[in-house]
Amino acid sequence: MLILKTIAVFILAGLCEIGGGFMIWLWLREGKPFWYGILGAIIMACYGVVATWQPSGFGRVYATYGAFFILLSILWAYQFDNFQPDKYDIIGALIAIVGVCIMYYAPRG
Repeated sequence: MLILKTIAVFILAGLCEIGGGFMIWLWLREGKPFWYGILGAIIMACYGVVATWQPSGFGRVYATYGAFFILLSILWAYQFDNFQPDKYDIIGALIAIVGVCIMYYAPRG
C-alpha cells in the first residue's frame, strides 16, 4: 500500500509542477491572460508542498521525482501539446522510471 501511496504522491507532484509550468508557458509564450501565470505559479507552489508528503528524505525523493517528471512531461505534451513521442522518448522514460524505482523502493536494512 505504501508503494501505491508514494506513486500517487509522485504523480500529483508532477501534475502540479507540469500543469503550473504549462500555464505559465501559455501566459508568456502563447499570449494567454495574466491570470494563467498567477494560477500557474500557485499550482507550482503546491508542488513544493506535495513533495514533502513522501516518507523518504529530500535527496531520494527529488531524484525519484525526476524520473516521474520525465514520464509525466512526455504524457502531458502528448495530451495537451500535440507532441508525438518516438521510441527513444519512451525507452528513455521507462529506463529512468525503472532506475529510480530500484533506488527508491529497494529494501534497506
